[in-house]
Amino acid sequence: MKITPDTNVLVRIAVGDDPRQQAAAVAILKDAQLIAVTLPTPCEFGWVLSRGYKRSRADIAEAIRTLIDIPIVVTDRSAVEAGLAMLESGGDFADGVIAFDGRRKGGDVFVSFDRKAVKTIEKARGEARLLKS
Repeated sequence: MKITPDTNVLVRIAVGDDPRQQAAAVAILKDAQLIAVTLPTPCEFGWVLSRGYKRSRADIAEAIRTLIDIPIVVTDRSAVEAGLAMLESGGDFADGVIAFDGRRKGGDVFVSFDRKAVKTIEKARGEARLLKS
């Protein structure tokens, strides 16, 4: 079976807070011929682990790397790596994915009301602008 796991499936595996759901999630991934991981999934995954489970950036990065290193996982690896780079430099994983994918689609400048996101993008030599409300 070729599957696209929802974020909650991956969270159950990573946190193990529901043994039954964790076992079911592990079983479906082990039985899969292909695991299609869409870009929203690691973005949500990082957010849930950070906000809901108070996991460290290092733990979140390790969990995402472990997932994308599974040989049968198909994902936009370049975008995920951009998210990981942002996460590991103190920013938000999703902001890194958004900035990367936006540049790839022709956007020159990342714009946000999030001061930290703008500073982190600029620090990585990307163009960014802080919007004022």
